[in-house]
Amino acid sequence: MRILFVTHSFNSLAQRLYCELTRRGHMVSIEFDISDSVTEEAVALFKPDLLVAPFLKRAIPQSVWSRLSCFVVHPGIPGDRGPSALDWAIQRGLGEWGVTVLQAEAEMDAGPVWASAGFPTAAVRKASLYRNQVTEAAVRSVLLAVERFAAGDFVAQRVPGAAHALMKQGDRAIDWQTDPTALVLAKLNAADGFPGVADELFGQPCHLFDAWPEATLTGKPGEVIGRRETAICRATVDGAVWIGHIKRAGGVKLPATMAFPESAALPELPLAGWWKAETPTWQDIAYEEAGGVGFLSFEFYNGAMSSAQCSRLKEAFLWAAERATKVIVLRGGSDFWSNGIHLNTIEAADSPADESWANINAIDDLAEAILRCEKQLTVAAVGGNAGAGGCFLARAADFVWVRDGVMLNPHYKNMGNLFGSEFWTYLLPPRVGEEGAKAIMRHRLPMTAPESVELGFYDACLPGPGFAVDVARRAAELAAAPDIGERLAAKQAKRQADEAAKPLVAYRDAELTEMRRNFYGFDPSYHVARYHFVSRSPHSWTPRHLARHRDIDWKIPE
Repeated sequence: MRILFVTHSFNSLAQRLYCELTRRGHMVSIEFDISDSVTEEAVALFKPDLLVAPFLKRAIPQSVWSRLSCFVVHPGIPGDRGPSALDWAIQRGLGEWGVTVLQAEAEMDAGPVWASAGFPTAAVRKASLYRNQVTEAAVRSVLLAVERFAAGDFVAQRVPGAAHALMKQGDRAIDWQTDPTALVLAKLNAADGFPGVADELFGQPCHLFDAWPEATLTGKPGEVIGRRETAICRATVDGAVWIGHIKRAGGVKLPATMAFPESAALPELPLAGWWKAETPTWQDIAYEEAGGVGFLSFEFYNGAMSSAQCSRLKEAFLWAAERATKVIVLRGGSDFWSNGIHLNTIEAADSPADESWANINAIDDLAEAILRCEKQLTVAAVGGNAGAGGCFLARAADFVWVRDGVMLNPHYKNMGNLFGSEFWTYLLPPRVGEEGAKAIMRHRLPMTAPESVELGFYDACLPGPGFAVDVARRAAELAAAPDIGERLAAKQAKRQADEAAKPLVAYRDAELTEMRRNFYGFDPSYHVARYHFVSRSPHSWTPRHLARHRDIDWKIPE
């Protein structure tokens, strides 16, 4: 079928649904929800059999849904209606929630239900719930709804329900003098990603994001009691929580200590080295060992890696490489492995061009450290989404094992036609060929985990359930293999041969020459694209690589 997506943005859920439907032979085109007239025009051009709305913030116009079947993906159980569905479910501590695919009608979220799927909810952030449980449930529901629609014999049923209101900041407000830690975390988790919880710090209004529990520290309720790297710790009536990111009025979302330079006067609350803490706390880089394997995790918010974070992670990696292990597993974080350089900290810098240059060099330093590791085999265990430079940073490891369900965006051009670095010109062509490398860089569309393995870009796609356990088992088998010595010797020999043929510094210099033009050249495309990305500017048009119906050569297939 021809399926038109109308969506607020091409987010991770829309990307996953696009890939799943395309893989099943459907022709999918995408139009951003800019205005009713734009949607009407897209329908007229594409003449879809079905419209799917994976992520909307307003209603589909009657002129469309009255003439064309339109499926809306609602992040709520059947009968749930209205905005802020996930926010209310998380803040109220509901143990079960779901996704419903319903047909658009005049009343929002009240149309006939075509499919639904449930999932358990835990004390988890809204953004994390959306990227994982919601996405998996949405995939199951949309695929079933599309099958039922294609079969033509399914009768969708209406489900009675009631609409809830938009959750406002008054509903989210934290009373630091009375709210227990569990409620504080629930409120912050329910607002994570967007819109955050409105609050005040250091006498200034702000929005709080990225909360973590603290097991041992205490203080006067509401008082900021210390800092650690980029996060600050705030006391509650029965404990404390860590705040990782803050958005000040008129600014962009930043690491907490960067958002408030005043925090430099707070007591530093360091951990004892890189080892994983024994009790819950905020720790962005953590190391642990088991079965001759070192596991290095890096929990960087939204997968963004600033200059300082890259430098600290390189330091941790080099420390881990001196341990008596045979394998190092780079775990990344729970939701993201890496999305490359940190566009928000770059945007907030006095000179975004200079900070871009510092950031790309810092992430290249990290990639080079991984490439030059001689004592261990290295594994990138990509259990969360990855994009741009993060995809190629993972490829710097000897093996890349990716979780089924992860979305990859291994290209740079969407960010103002960036050339990219992280040694991709060294790492990619041997895997997929010169033409394959050019195709990936031109494609500018998401890639699924199975597709990455089919192309030869990554090495293995592992099932989602039990991914961490499977990675640990495989890594332990690598470390215990009788030929581990020969593998390491072969790795060293290949690195030496590659270095003799063309040193890493030559690849890096060539990439950075192009990147320097992106950062300092006459074409401002990168700086404009970064500003709009960080500022969440409303879309004014849909990129042509998404809106195939707007291609100059578009014709409806006969």
